[in-house]
Parts: sequence; C-alpha cells; structure tokens
Amino acid sequence: MRRGFGRALLAGVALGLGIAGAVSADEARGEKVDGYAEWHTDGCLIADGQKVCPAPRVKFKGAGEARDLASVPLGYELKAKGMRQPDGTLLAAEIEAKPNNPALFEGEIKTATDSLEQRAREAGRFVEGEGSAKPMNVGRLYEDGPYVERVRRIVDNLLPPYLHPEDVRIYVIENKEWNAFAMGNYSIYVFTGLLDDMDDDEVAIILGHELVHATHEHSRRQFKKDMWVQLATLGALAATSSIDDDTKKVIASLAVLGASTAYQSGYGRSMEDQADRVGLRYAYEAGYDITKGPRLWNRFAKKYGEGSKVVNFFFGDHSQSAARAAKLEKEIAFNYPEGPKADGPARQARPVQPAAVSTSVAASPVAVPAGAQALAATTGGPAARSTRRTEIKAGMTEDEVRSALGPPDAELLFGEKTRWTYPDLTVVFEKGKVTEVRF
Repeated sequence: MRRGFGRALLAGVALGLGIAGAVSADEARGEKVDGYAEWHTDGCLIADGQKVCPAPRVKFKGAGEARDLASVPLGYELKAKGMRQPDGTLLAAEIEAKPNNPALFEGEIKTATDSLEQRAREAGRFVEGEGSAKPMNVGRLYEDGPYVERVRRIVDNLLPPYLHPEDVRIYVIENKEWNAFAMGNYSIYVFTGLLDDMDDDEVAIILGHELVHATHEHSRRQFKKDMWVQLATLGALAATSSIDDDTKKVIASLAVLGASTAYQSGYGRSMEDQADRVGLRYAYEAGYDITKGPRLWNRFAKKYGEGSKVVNFFFGDHSQSAARAAKLEKEIAFNYPEGPKADGPARQARPVQPAAVSTSVAASPVAVPAGAQALAATTGGPAARSTRRTEIKAGMTEDEVRSALGPPDAELLFGEKTRWTYPDLTVVFEKGKVTEVRF
C-alpha cells in the first residue's frame, strides 16, 4: 500500500478557513507539531503545516529509514517539540519520526468508502444518508468535463510529494451550494455552486482544507475514537483488545453508515484547526494566493450566517467566523508575510492577466483589451505606479493611497494593521493611516 493512501474514512465538509495555533514569538514556548513529513526545505521539514528545523542539540528518535531529520522519508509520521522563532520556524529540541503503518479499522473503512464511491458512480449521483431511513439525493455526479478538469488541475497542484495524481479520483456534484469533501480513499467531490462562484485561489484553499482530512487520517481517528463507544453500546465487545468475526461485521456496517453521513458531521476542533493550518500550507506550496483566505471565510459567513444548523457542515466544530478569520490573518502574517509563493506550480502555469500588461500597446506584442486599457488608465498600471510611489507618505489615508495608486492587487488584514500589495511596493496601514512603505 502506498504511504498515506486509504488512511481515513471520510474527509467531511467543514469548509472553515480559519487557522488556529498561530502565535507570536513571545507567546510561543514549548510548542508541539504532530503531523506528517511533507516537504524537505533547507535542511528542515514541513510538517503539520509548519517549518521544523533541528536545534543544535536535538534529541532525535527515528524508526524505519529515519536516522536524522534530513533522512526522514516524506509521508512519515513526525512529532516535534521546541521553540517558535520570530520567522515562524519551530526550532525543535525533540523530534520523533516513524513510518505511517496501517492502523486499526483501516481495512474496514477503506472497503466502506470504496463501496460508497462505486455505488455513487453506478447511480450517477451522490446520496446523503445512504442506508438510513430517509436518504437524500445530493446531486448528479460528473466524472469528466470542464468542471472535473478544473478540479483535477487544482488538486494535482495541491498534493504533497508523497502522493501521486493517479491515487486521487475527482468528481463534481451538480448542486448550487458551496461545498466539497474528500473520502479517505482519496476520492474528492466538489459542488458546482462552489466552482461557479469562486476563483482558483479560493477553490484551492477550500480543497487544501478538505484534502488534509484524508492525508492526516482524521476520519479514521474520529472513527476509532467513536467506534469503541458504539461497539460497547451494542454489546459487541467483551474486551476492547478482542475483535472477533461478529465484531468485524458490526464495524463494517457502521463504517458504511458513517461513510454516507459523516460528511455533514465535521470533526473535533483540533482536527478542523489542523485541516485549516495544513491546508493553507498546501495552497501556499502550490503557489495559490493564500491572502484571499480571510475574505473567503467572510464570504461563507455572509452567505450562510454564524453556525447555521441548516448548513452546519460548513462550520464543523469551529469558533465563530470573525474569530476564525482573525486567526487566519494572524497565521498568514506570521508564516507567510511575503504572500504567495512565486515558484509554485500554480503560479508557473498561470497566464498573464490583462492588468499586468503594459498600457502601451505599441511597446507590447500582446494586444490589451479595450476594457483593460480603460481600467489601467483609471487606476494606473505598473509604470504609472512606479512614477508615483514616492508620493506615498506616512499618515496618508487609504482613500488617498487608492487615489494615487489605484486598488491594490492584494489586501491582508492582521489585527489593527492592513497591508496593500502592488507589483512594485507594499503599503502598511495602522488604524487607517500609512505607517510603512516597502519597495
């Protein structure tokens, strides 16, 4: 079995985009990381969405091929404890790495999700609550076409290196709601409503969150946690250390039921926070604009309200949207202050947008649409901004900066500060007034 494949029952649809656990250097003492090794970088590892580097006298405990941090294979389980540095790095004094071996209930869970996927394909639609008294048709299932091709491209960019595109199957469900989920067997489902209303960066942030539920075994962990209670209630176990054939049948039955309904249930807060945190890392490494995260979460809150019971699967076991957006802003400011990763695959493949083209058609072989020329003339293209950037002074208001430079390419909020990014400069506001200009 490929490492990391088939580890979870169902990655449910808690689409929250807030990130918990991002704290300042003064607040971060003795922090822990518990996840999987997903990228090697500059003698360090990315795990649990965080950069982990060894302290000078690190205590390393490895199993399998892991002899030191540099030799840890991607996909291995990794735990670390250390001190958070000003740049967001965790300087680890203790590190433990071991293979991600098959776990309890994994076989039954994968069988259940494979069966559910196959039945959905045969029916040509996805059904909520399959096996329950009142199943509900969620929508028609698409296996190919423009929607599927778009999701395929985004997911391929998001996958950590130890997974491969052929491990993942993509489906689109015809439904106007904003929703997506991923099963533990790495079949991914996205609603047409979400794809119609969001750009690739926004879809990537959402799918990053959902993908983490599968890569980090959240459904299996939640299933394992709940299973003993369910089995004990049914009187299926004489002792938790003994699983006979009858018990396996009960587990399989419960796994099938869970596979068809868990996508509305969400996970515990710690798992949702990890999905937010690591999912943001997936989107960042792929080159998507993670600074859109706070605004995206606010869009969900505006559309569905605070913790609506009707659409609880969008919120899971999370705090209120305002608090979650603030946590996301803080995580971005702390770990991704430079914004999107310039060399991510999504950035490399992205076509040049009209706003980035010179407004001088004679000087460029690319024809600029009339609408784009009018917009550039009104807001100012890169050349115009360069000639006016020295006009931006401390104390100027947001309206004054917008009048001089036009609207920013990206806006990031963190606390009382706001950062506007342009192609050739960044403007930082505090309480609505310019405090810093970076060239």
